[in-house]
Amino acid sequence: MAHVVPFRGVYFDQARLGTIRDLVAPPYDVIDAAGQKALHDRHPNNVIRLELGFEQASDSETDNRYSRAARFLQDWLEQSVLKRDASPCMYLYRITYRTPERGSSATKTLTGFLANFKLAELDSGEIYPHENTRAAAKTDRLRLLEACRANFSPIWSLYSDPEGAVSGLFERAVSGKAPRAAFRDETGDEHSLWVIDDPAVLRQAVELMQPRPLFIADGHHRYETALNYQRLRRKQNGASQELQPYDQVLMLFSRLEDPGLTVLPTHRVLTKPAPPTSQLRALLEPWFETVPFRLQGTAEETARTTFLQALRDRGKTDPCFGLAVRGSGEYWLLVQRPQHRLPETASPRDRLDVSILQQQVIAKLCPTQQDLESIVYTKDESEALDWVAKGTAEGALLLNATKVDEVRAVAVAGERMPHKSTYFYPKPVTGLVLHVMEDRG
Repeated sequence: MAHVVPFRGVYFDQARLGTIRDLVAPPYDVIDAAGQKALHDRHPNNVIRLELGFEQASDSETDNRYSRAARFLQDWLEQSVLKRDASPCMYLYRITYRTPERGSSATKTLTGFLANFKLAELDSGEIYPHENTRAAAKTDRLRLLEACRANFSPIWSLYSDPEGAVSGLFERAVSGKAPRAAFRDETGDEHSLWVIDDPAVLRQAVELMQPRPLFIADGHHRYETALNYQRLRRKQNGASQELQPYDQVLMLFSRLEDPGLTVLPTHRVLTKPAPPTSQLRALLEPWFETVPFRLQGTAEETARTTFLQALRDRGKTDPCFGLAVRGSGEYWLLVQRPQHRLPETASPRDRLDVSILQQQVIAKLCPTQQDLESIVYTKDESEALDWVAKGTAEGALLLNATKVDEVRAVAVAGERMPHKSTYFYPKPVTGLVLHVMEDRG
C-alpha cells in the first residue's frame, strides 16, 4: 500500500534568480570536491549550500555546515528566493538523456512524478529496500535533517504499472501546458518539471498508487534517516493521530516497466597489488573457465571492444565477469563453471552476479577488511580499464548489470544486496522542488 501525499512544494523563483540550471545540483553522493566547489561558484543561491555545504576549520557542535544550511534556508524563505506552492501538488518530472555507454548517441526518456510518501517501515509490504546501508552516511543526513527540517533531494522508488495507468493520468493532466522548469544540464541531459494541482487528478493518483508496493532504487540512507527522524520527533512531541510533516519524505516515483529506466553495474577496482598471474589462475580456475583476450600485437581499443562485447554476450546465459590486471598483457573473461552454479531454489540474493563475484572472487583476492576497504567503485567500465592500463590501479573486476526483476525479487524476499550492487540511471537532480516541513520553526 503506497500512501502518496500531495504537498506544497518549495521552489526557486526563476524570475528573480535566473535559469534553474544554475540553481540545481546532482545528488550529493556523486559530487566530488571539485564539483562541490564548482556548484558553490555557479550561483550564490545554488542548492548545494543546503545539501552539501563546505566544512570550515572553525566548525563546532553548534556552528557547522548543518547550521549554516538551516540559516541559508531560512533566509531564502524570508527573502522569497524560495517560494511555496499555494496548494498541495504533485510534479511530473521527465529526463531525456544519452545512454551512458561510451561513444553511444542513443537517447532515452525517463518519466516519473514527485510527491511525498507517508513513511512506512521497510519490508512492511509497502516499501522494500534492496541494499544495505552504512552508519556514517545516515549520521550525516540525520544531522542535516534535524537542522533544516527539509528534504532537498528525492528518494527514488519504483512501482509496477504495466498498463501505464498512473503515468497516463499525469501525461493527460499536463498535455498542452508549459513546464515550470526546463533546462539542459552540463552533460546535455534535458530535465522538465510540470506542476499538477488539480484536486481531482491528485485524488485519482493517490487512489491508483495505493495498492502498489514500492522498491527503493536510490536513497536507502536517506529513507532510513527519515524513519529515524520520525522516531525522534514522535519522542519529542508525543503520538499524534494526524499526519505530521515529519511522517513524510520527498520521493520520485517511476515505473518498473518504463523503457527509459537504466540499471548500470558498479565495477570493482583493486588498488592493492594482485597476485601473480600463475597464482591468480590457481585461485580462480577451479571455479571459473578463464578465457584470455591478449593485448600483445593487437590494438588496445580493438581488444577492449571485443572483450567488453564478449562479457555482455556471455553474461546473457552464464554468470561471468571481466578481469584486468596491471602488466598482464591480457584481459580475462571469467565464466562460472557449471558444477558451481547455484540451483533455482537458491535465494535471489545468492544467485546475483554481484553476490557470486563477492563470494568466489573478491573473497579470495581481498581476504581482509583492509583489503576490502581498498576497493574503489565506478559505473564506467572504460574508466576502470583505463586506470589499470595507466598503472593507477592494480586490477579491475567488471560485471554485467543487475536486472530490475532481480532487484525486485531480492527486495520481496526480504534480503539485501551487497554494497554497491546497482546504479540506477539517470539520477534526478536536487533542487527542482523541495519538501520544507511546514512545522519548522
